[in-house]
Amino acid sequence: MKKTGAWLALVIAGSLPAPVRAAKEVAWAVPTFEALGLYYDRPAAAEKGCAMKYRAAGTTEWREGYPLVYDARERQYRGSLVGLSPDTLYDIRLEAGGDKVEFQARTRSQVFPVSETTSLPGGVIDTTLYIREGGTEKGWRLVTPSPGSKTVSDVFNLSDHNVVVEADYVILRGLELRNAGIHAVLIKAGVQHVVVEDCRITGWGRAGGARVWGVSHGSDSAIFAEKDAGHLVIQRNLIEYPRGGSNDWESGHPSGPQAVTLIDSRGGNVIRYNTIQSTDDHGFNDGIGGGSNYSFQGSPNRDSDIYGNIISHCWDDAIESEGANRNVRIWSNYIHHTFVHIATAATAMGPLYIFRNVFGESRISHQDPSGGMMIKTGMNHVIIDGEKVSTGLGHRFLFHNTALQPRGALDVFSSHELHNAVSRNNIFYARGRAYPRDFGPPANDFQNDLTGGYLGGGTVRSMFLPGQTLEWFLAPSMNRIQWGRIEFTRNGKTFAIADPLVQVPNPALDKGVRLPNFNDDFTGAAPDIGAFENGRPPLRFGREMAPGFSRPPWERY
Repeated sequence: MKKTGAWLALVIAGSLPAPVRAAKEVAWAVPTFEALGLYYDRPAAAEKGCAMKYRAAGTTEWREGYPLVYDARERQYRGSLVGLSPDTLYDIRLEAGGDKVEFQARTRSQVFPVSETTSLPGGVIDTTLYIREGGTEKGWRLVTPSPGSKTVSDVFNLSDHNVVVEADYVILRGLELRNAGIHAVLIKAGVQHVVVEDCRITGWGRAGGARVWGVSHGSDSAIFAEKDAGHLVIQRNLIEYPRGGSNDWESGHPSGPQAVTLIDSRGGNVIRYNTIQSTDDHGFNDGIGGGSNYSFQGSPNRDSDIYGNIISHCWDDAIESEGANRNVRIWSNYIHHTFVHIATAATAMGPLYIFRNVFGESRISHQDPSGGMMIKTGMNHVIIDGEKVSTGLGHRFLFHNTALQPRGALDVFSSHELHNAVSRNNIFYARGRAYPRDFGPPANDFQNDLTGGYLGGGTVRSMFLPGQTLEWFLAPSMNRIQWGRIEFTRNGKTFAIADPLVQVPNPALDKGVRLPNFNDDFTGAAPDIGAFENGRPPLRFGREMAPGFSRPPWERY
């Protein structure tokens, strides 16, 4: 692209403020709690790419990170470090074409300093709470029930919202929010640094239904952030049972309530350890979603993390991460009862990382259980400064995801156009198509995944050890059909069986390829394929599995 001025204006309008940097600095990081988004301005791509190493400051051993990818549009390498510790300083070294840069970056602290507390009275509040005075980076305003009490906001569908946040640096903690007419929590346009945690949100929204039924609204949300809001932390909430419900695909594109909606966010969001659930009759359109989809902003836009959530009962996308997707990371989510597991149309900037998620049941409608797709792709073109610009050139990385069968998704990817997608070490057994057709350059790179159809549910189900919780560790062996007429000898007699079911070593155990920073902690001879690494602790899904979880006031009083 020649018109770099248009791109510069676009980046300023749609970006998070980067850390303050001297003009001569060409590399920097944007932190979240457990990840760093890395940026390295360079006039041209290096022949061998951009290698990355990192270490906790004060330690001696450098660790290898996953290489950054080059975006010629902005003359910039981008990539992410994951699996980091909160509030920790890291040394980072980037090397490309013989050039080497080193700098330091600190991950965000999970402790929010509180300078003022608004203690809400115990009992039921029946009017909207407006939060117009916030705090600062050094002292947030906390809104929470009085000690030893339970505060319920029940507006009985007579007010549009339970809570409206109009100020920065606000923490909303431990409330039960019921029966909002539209959105339970409304975060106004441009508001930054809001935490919604340990709340129960239920009964919000208008009656849902298809647009073809004449329903002209949609996306009524438990938490709704208007345009340009950002730096949101949404964690450990129970979001369940909206008043209405989305239609399914038998009556057109689903439209209806959502758990979380972000509209052209400024980015910097962390959505983690929430439990999002309902029934099919009160199902969500998307679980976590927003817009604008085919854009260079969108939801969650950039430098954001979505992890540790349980998301179910969605008639369209469980997670809709669409727009810029610049250094967005989605990992360790359990997604069940949905049509699309993760939607990524478009990924205009990238890179987007989708790793160690578990994909459960997929279905089209109440009547049709045939299933949708695990990953929705797609792109279009927009006009910027008179120039036609593609929204489909950002990189997507898919590592170590597990698709459960039977009743899982029909296809791995949707049939839309796809470029710059890389997959490794995924269990992608599906009844339909594993990979999309070749759409030409820039090419996709699909390797070292377990793909293919299956015959008989036990064939794939047998590859996992039985468990009582949301765990899918790999069994040492699994069932497989051995095609053909096979001879056996038993008790001195020889006989033949056509296409017998035999036990074979599990093809996912120790068969993964090395992905620096994404599977460093493997046990055995090599990483396991799929979300779970045998010999390592299980993944954490949902609010009750959040580190340090304790019961909030609405459960204790």
